[in-house]
Amino acid sequence: MHRFAAVVMCSVCVFAGVAQGQNVNLEAVRAKPGTVLTFYLQTRLNPTDRNELDVLPRGTVIRVRLLDAVDSGVDHDGSEFRGEVVEPVLAEDKIMIHPESEVRGLLVLLRSRNHPEGFRYELLVTSITDHAKRYDLTASLNRSFIDAGPPAPQASKEQNENERKTTAAGTANVPATIHK
Repeated sequence: MHRFAAVVMCSVCVFAGVAQGQNVNLEAVRAKPGTVLTFYLQTRLNPTDRNELDVLPRGTVIRVRLLDAVDSGVDHDGSEFRGEVVEPVLAEDKIMIHPESEVRGLLVLLRSRNHPEGFRYELLVTSITDHAKRYDLTASLNRSFIDAGPPAPQASKEQNENERKTTAAGTANVPATIHK
């Protein structure tokens, strides 16, 4: 009988406490097919398997037209998306990634210590296939992959045009614009 009373008392104590959880109001990521997004090349997670794209510096801009819709309200963590490169990516005046190269990526939910909600959605490019050669890489919508905050505000049309001209050199500063 004493054992039963102890179990009941422990159960009451466990369930009587107030639990503070994470806020579930995550900033949604939505983009329609045909949307052109700017991704920034990140440091590769496994650099032991070298490829030709390793000469590209961190932060190199890759402009991608989505072929699939992305909606974090509908799609789950780990959902794949497809796209195509819209502008060449150059290194020392050599085209490293040609326009119309196939892009594969993921919608991911990341834990973020600095983000106000505790979590954030991110689109990541995970591979590019250019002329039948597949290159594994990591590129995100934010210049810094680690604990990036909300994207920068929408740039003016003139700023976007100037930055688009420098994209091929890998030095553009085009803000991400798909978060709502």
